[in-house]
This record gives sequence, C-alpha cells and structure tokens, in this order.
Amino acid sequence: MTNKHSESGGQEKFDLLRETYPFLEYIGYEAIVDQNGLQVSYEFNLAGKYTFRPGFKIPRKAFFHNFPKAETLKTPLFDNLLFHIGLIELISYWKAACPPQVFVKGHTITEEQVLFWKTIYYQGLGEFFYTNKISTSVDGFMEITSEGKTVCVQSIKLDETVIVPIGGGKDSVVTLELLDEISNIRPFIMNPRGATLECARVAGYGNDEFIEVNRRIDPLLLELNANGFLNGHTPFSAMLAFYSLLVSAISGHRHIALSNESSANEPTVAGTDINHQYSKSFAFESDFRSYVKEYISGDFNYFSFLRPLNELQIARLFSRQEKYFPVFKSCNAGSKTDVWCCNCPKCLFAFTILSPFIPMNELTRIFGKNIFELPQMLTFLKELTGIAEVKPFECVGTIDEVNVALQLVIAQSNEKKLPLLLEYYSNSGASNSSDLVLPNKVLNEFNDSHFLEDNFLEILKQKLK
Repeated sequence: MTNKHSESGGQEKFDLLRETYPFLEYIGYEAIVDQNGLQVSYEFNLAGKYTFRPGFKIPRKAFFHNFPKAETLKTPLFDNLLFHIGLIELISYWKAACPPQVFVKGHTITEEQVLFWKTIYYQGLGEFFYTNKISTSVDGFMEITSEGKTVCVQSIKLDETVIVPIGGGKDSVVTLELLDEISNIRPFIMNPRGATLECARVAGYGNDEFIEVNRRIDPLLLELNANGFLNGHTPFSAMLAFYSLLVSAISGHRHIALSNESSANEPTVAGTDINHQYSKSFAFESDFRSYVKEYISGDFNYFSFLRPLNELQIARLFSRQEKYFPVFKSCNAGSKTDVWCCNCPKCLFAFTILSPFIPMNELTRIFGKNIFELPQMLTFLKELTGIAEVKPFECVGTIDEVNVALQLVIAQSNEKKLPLLLEYYSNSGASNSSDLVLPNKVLNEFNDSHFLEDNFLEILKQKLK
C-alpha cells in the first residue's frame, strides 16, 4: 500500500480515488445469537481490492424478556433492521475513496429509498466535502443500484417504555431526568465509556439495567486513512437512529427519545446547508420518521424530546441537576480519557452556555480551569459568536445563543476585572451589535416544529415555567 493519495490535494485526491476505486459493494451480513447476546458482522468490498468486515454486539441482559432467537433474526422485520444498519455503516467506508457506484446485494431498494440515502450521504457528509475541499453535486457524486429481496413493512408489538440514548453530556441528562417523572425509562449506550456509564449510574441505573451496543470499526479502514485515503466527519446520529430501531425491537419498547435541540438546525457555514449537526436536525428527524414508517415499521416512535428547546434553555434546566456536575462530559477530544480538554471549541461552548446559570467557581471546579481565562480559546470565541465566518465543526449552539449567554454572564459579574475572553468580548463590536437578540426572547422561545406526543409535550412545558 503506498501513500500516493496523500500527496495530492483534496479535489485531485477525490478524482483520483474515484477513478482507481470505481465501486463499493454491500455484500451482506451474518448474525449469530448465543448465550452472550447478538453478534452481527457486515461485508463490504471496495473495487475488488479491499474487504471490510465491521460489526457490533448487543450483550444479553436480564431485562430482555424476549431476546431474539436465531429464527427470529430471519424474520422480515429483523432482516430489514439489520440490513439497514449495514446501509448506514457503509457511509464510513464509502468516504475513504468516494466511489461513484454503490452496489447493494441481497435487498432491493426503491428509487424513493435511493433518494433518501443519497440525501443522507450528501448532507451528512457536507462537512467532509467542505473540509477536504471537494466540489461535487447531489446528482453526480454517486449512484446506488440494488438487487435481491424486496424490503417490506412489518408490524411489531411494543410497550410504552422510553429508550433514552445517553451521550454523557448535559442534554441526555435533562431528557433522562424529565422523562423519569412520567415514564418508564430504558437508557441506551453506544460503546460505553466513562461519562456515559457514570451518567447512567448517577441516574440510578446499574450495568445490567441499560441497553448496550458495542460497535466495531474494521481496522483496515483506519489503515487506509493513515495511508492517505480520504477521512472526515460522518453522520453519527443517523447511524445511532438506525441502531435505535433494532434496540427498540429487541427490548420491546416503542419510544426512542433523542436529546437533539432546535439549535442543531443552524448551518455551520453561514449561507450554506453545510451543517455539522445535519443528522441531529429537524430535517433529518422528519425524513427519518417518514422513511421508517414507509419502509420498516410504523410502530416505532423516534423523536427528539428536547426539539422545542434551544441550548440556553437546556443549560438552565441542566443547572438544576447538581448530582451530575462531577460526571458529565461532552468534549470529543477528551472522551477517551474522560476529561474536559479545555482546549477545544466544544469545551468553550459548554463552559459559556452554562456560565449564566452555574457560579464561576463551580464551573471552574467542573472543568478544571476557568476557560474564560485561556488566551488560546480566543479564536474559538470568535467562531462561536459570529465574529468569524464559520462556526466550529462541533455540536454547539447557535450564534445568538452564545451571544446571549455572554451578555448574561457579563451582566451578572461582580468582578472588578472580567476574565480575558469576557473582557475581549465586552470591548468588541459583537457585544454592542444591533443584531443581538434579547435574552428573554431566547430563554422563553418554544419551537413548534417537533414530534412530541401530548404527554411528553406537557412535561416539557411545565418545566420551562
């Protein structure tokens, strides 16, 4: 394997890889159920030159009263669910060489389904194309053809328990705590790590009380990335969505309550539809719900419980959950070691959005540093507040929300001298812009574009009062 791909620029590399590796095949999957649980492996092939075998495991736990048997996995519903997880996993392997042709074997998908999947690829990889300096179009970047059995809709009997994916940050904590008052909850953790496990523990759930999925990337993909193939952001939340359907079917629980907020709808690059959070957006949620109803089952209820709210409102709700302060984390850079790195835009955003609601000495204790005093964070402050043209490619709130948070914390400060970043912001034109929205408007808004059923809607409105 050579490094010739790493020597060329983004567009040149894109064109060269597509010529060298003209197709990617989704060959199929194998599923095994034993005393330990469910194990699934997929097989993808890149132009007859590289074979990928990613997979996942779902451990069997005591609360699974109807864990699928080998024959269950062959039923149309479970076959369809496992097939679709393969389709969403395929994206990570497609982006290595961006082949113009994708061949799907074993299942036939309709033209309407192809349009859905091309949208997920194109919109979900918007950041990938942008950061790799690749110019392409939704019509010309790839074609999908398929052959095999026809995918059909099936019904499934599910109870009213709510599955809540836990990411380890403030948002899923708010969902857990609010829904616990009205529903039976079943936490769901993908690849458990420090913060996710600790948040579940603080919420009162032991290791045998949450649904666990252990996902495995084929190490060959990482090897190709190291040798100059293309790499970048993929729509993780879209992948989580398809896994959550399988989790719902196995556990017998109808509701899947995500913790994506209205803020996720704002583009990362102003004036474009490039959005780091595309698969957390309302547009994706709406398309996904329609697709699932049309091609998988109408019995699942996938929705975002926090969709009517913005990041500032969620931060205020989280500030009342002091028991989680020592354990929650949402820093991607520090996720492997379970720390706030205090050196990335996500840490600055989390610190900023919480700063109007949690005393500065407590915030400093949570993060380990007063991030407002760190000069290296000035570039990120400019990006988060709209002084720079492009927001950070992270899951962060809107420019308006960040500006309001900074206005509030500056107004509340009793210090004779503001911390470095707040002093800079206070003296900048951004803090005095006529375009700034009023704090009360942001703190009291309620987005009506959501899919909450009445009982979920009522608890959210009560907590905002």
